[in-house]
Amino acid sequence: MRSMIWILWPAFLSAAIAEFGFFAIADPQELYWMGEPVKFSVTTTYSLGFLFFWLICTGSSVLTYLLLPPKVRKALAEKPEMPKIES
Repeated sequence: MRSMIWILWPAFLSAAIAEFGFFAIADPQELYWMGEPVKFSVTTTYSLGFLFFWLICTGSSVLTYLLLPPKVRKALAEKPEMPKIES
C-alpha cells in the first residue's frame, strides 16, 4: 500500500501540470475525438482530461517503480521509525 503513494502522488502532480499546460492552449469546447466534436460540458472535459493525464502519468510512475532495484523498492515499502524526542 505504501508503494501506491510513491506511484500515485507524483503522477497526480504531473497530471495537474500537464492539464494546466494543455488547457492553457486548447479550448475544451473546440476539441475533437475521432473526427467528432466533444459534446461534454466544459467541467466534464476538464475532469476527463485530468483523468487521462493521470492515467498516463501513473503508467510512467509504475514503470519507474518497476525499474528500481529490489533493495530500493523494499526500502520504499518499509515504514521508517519515528525518532525519539527527549524532553
